[in-house]
Amino acid sequence: MSLLVISDLTLRIAGRTLLDGASLSVDPGRKIGLVGRNGAGKSTLLAAIAGDIAPDGGTITLSSRARMARIRQEAPSGDANLLDTVLAGDVERTTLLAESERTTDPARLADIHERLRAIGADSAPSRAATILSGLGFYAAAQARPVSDFSGGWRMRVALATALFLNPDLLLLDEPTNHLDLEATIWLESWLARFSGAALIVSHDRGLLDRSVDAIAHLDQRRLSLTPGGYDEFVRIRTEQALQQARAAERIAAQRAHMQSFVDRFRAKATKARQAQARVKALEKLPVIEAVIEDTPTRFAFPEPTPLPPPMLTLDRVSVGYDGKPILSNLSLRLDMEDRIALLGANGNGKSTFAKLIAGRLPPLSGTANHNPRLRVGYFAQHQAEELVPDETPVTHMARAMPKAPPTAVRAQLARFGLDADRADTVTRDLSGGEKARLLLALATRDAPHLLILDEPTNHLDLDAREALIRALAEFEGAVLLISHDPHLVELVADRLWLVGDGTVRPFDGDMAEYRVWLSERARAASRPATTAAAPKREDRRDRAEARKAVAPLRKKARDAEARIGKLTVERTRLETRLADPALYATGSAEDVTAINTRLAAIGREEAAAEEEWLLAEAAIEEASAQD
Repeated sequence: MSLLVISDLTLRIAGRTLLDGASLSVDPGRKIGLVGRNGAGKSTLLAAIAGDIAPDGGTITLSSRARMARIRQEAPSGDANLLDTVLAGDVERTTLLAESERTTDPARLADIHERLRAIGADSAPSRAATILSGLGFYAAAQARPVSDFSGGWRMRVALATALFLNPDLLLLDEPTNHLDLEATIWLESWLARFSGAALIVSHDRGLLDRSVDAIAHLDQRRLSLTPGGYDEFVRIRTEQALQQARAAERIAAQRAHMQSFVDRFRAKATKARQAQARVKALEKLPVIEAVIEDTPTRFAFPEPTPLPPPMLTLDRVSVGYDGKPILSNLSLRLDMEDRIALLGANGNGKSTFAKLIAGRLPPLSGTANHNPRLRVGYFAQHQAEELVPDETPVTHMARAMPKAPPTAVRAQLARFGLDADRADTVTRDLSGGEKARLLLALATRDAPHLLILDEPTNHLDLDAREALIRALAEFEGAVLLISHDPHLVELVADRLWLVGDGTVRPFDGDMAEYRVWLSERARAASRPATTAAAPKREDRRDRAEARKAVAPLRKKARDAEARIGKLTVERTRLETRLADPALYATGSAEDVTAINTRLAAIGREEAAAEEEWLLAEAAIEEASAQD
């Protein structure tokens, strides 16, 4: 039985029809990526499923017992700490806990505790903390009030709340927009383990390839479902378009041949009957709809003049704010042929490093040498806030290129798909993707030798992202990239630098190895963390030590498993007592409190034993794989 059924759905916004007779079915546990051009109606469809807007036609039916969760559009705020904010998202748990403090009815109290156990209320703080940690909030941050964080970080809290609810149906609208690469990788692994169904709107090709088992394409106001991830969707769609084009060409050739005969012989008495037969045959030929191709998105960076190496060098540089260094001991070099992506969690200093390289932040100490002819193009999403709402892209570009004629101004905008209509539209009416295109056009107006891109794809659709990748492949200058999009990093960068622990150093490996390194670091969280990017020599040494440690690790795993077994028996016994109404009729309040206190302690002890067992098993598996 389907979890969600959309039948003949029609949705209109401001008189514009976004969906017309669209249908889709979502089965339990199925994860579907929802794709389509910007403005096609993907977010509107999610809003309709969530009940925020009413359909103009058709039906949306959610299974009666299904629980649904989505990211709130507004960022959470207030003085509550992060952990409590996420926990409060489970309204049932919060309500039951409050009622348990008020009720004096023993039978009702037993029912409450039974329901709290059924929904895993005891383990809720641990689950919420794990999700927050995966999204970049460590223990100290989780205890801080939400109001301490910026809007982007608070949207992570909203995402954490939706994941924590562990619903039957999860609606995610661009979940990676406010995440760094590390949190994006964590989200992909979480979705792989998630047992519920999900409908995910995303322009992140990597997420769509690794986290969904089908793609729903919103195109021409209809929905079509294709099994597999995004790569498979592109392959199938391309084949279908080719087959449709070939069929149309074949029918057109037959039609032309018959029409030629009719035109030549219709007036001849001897051929009149044959001509009439062909006219009837022409009428019966099927009509093959032409393949409707969207105008392809194209970007083009102006080519820089060559620069002799080195383009830029750093010698023992420190950089930061108000005299306090964020990054120190930077000794690095950039040349024209470099394509470098910066790795590391948000807050580690990636944007600070980008501002240093761009010349927007002076060193606190050390020496930064730039080629005197070096031109730098710097793109960052926050620059959208600096755009003047009442001015058009043409006005912005003309001010940035004061000596350029109007044709050159418009040509620079056209490089990034801002045609005449959009170039003359005030920026307040531009979409997020169109503003990103304007910022790219502004950043590259002087044909820079070095292009610094800080999260360039946040508001670009999938086609625009591919256009950016193609343009960067043709660009002859250097690229310094900060992105949470693994697909973009893998195709653009040929070197990776890790920003962390107060410095920047090369990472010896590719994105696949970086994923492995992140996974190993998470599993080994109880061991002292390495501060470097896991150099191969240290990695070999660690693995050799792990092989020697297999025997004691196996003993540790067995001991942890035994403890878990004993704790499970004790938990069952206490829960049976707590569910017995006789306890509340004949026992004292102190007895109930003591049982609940012990159950809470058992939960903590079980979590610690499970973590110890998991760490031991992971270390055993890793060591065994190297033998």
